[in-house]
Amino acid sequence: VHLEESGGGLVQAGGSLRLSCAASGLIFSHHAMAWFRQAPGKEREFVATIGMSGGTIYYADSVKGRFTISRDNAKNTVTLQMNSLKPEDTAVYYCAADPGGLGTAGDFYDYWGQGTQVTVSS
Repeated sequence: VHLEESGGGLVQAGGSLRLSCAASGLIFSHHAMAWFRQAPGKEREFVATIGMSGGTIYYADSVKGRFTISRDNAKNTVTLQMNSLKPEDTAVYYCAADPGGLGTAGDFYDYWGQGTQVTVSS
C-alpha cells in the first residue's frame, strides 16, 4: 500500500491550500481515509476522516468550518481543502487509510503516507 500526499507549502494566514493523497495497492473504496497532522514538539492530532462512500465525515473542532475533506473513489484520491488558515495550522499533514470504519485515533489506521509540510505565516 502506498499513500502519497501533495499540495503542501507556505501560505499567509487567511490563505488556502488544497492537499491531495493518492492511494495505490489497496481497494480504495473499501477504506476509510483520514488526515492527521503533527506540529514540531507536539503529538500527532486528528484533523478529519471520511467513510468509504464519502457519506460520513468527522472533523476536529479546531478545523471545523474551515477545512473540507472529500474523496474520489474513481481516482483513488482523498483531498483536504484548507481555508482561512492560521499559524497554528502549521504542521506536517499525513494521509491515513484503514479497511475498517472511521476512527479519530491514529492507532486505528493501518496505512500512512510520508506527509507534506504546511506552513502558515502570520
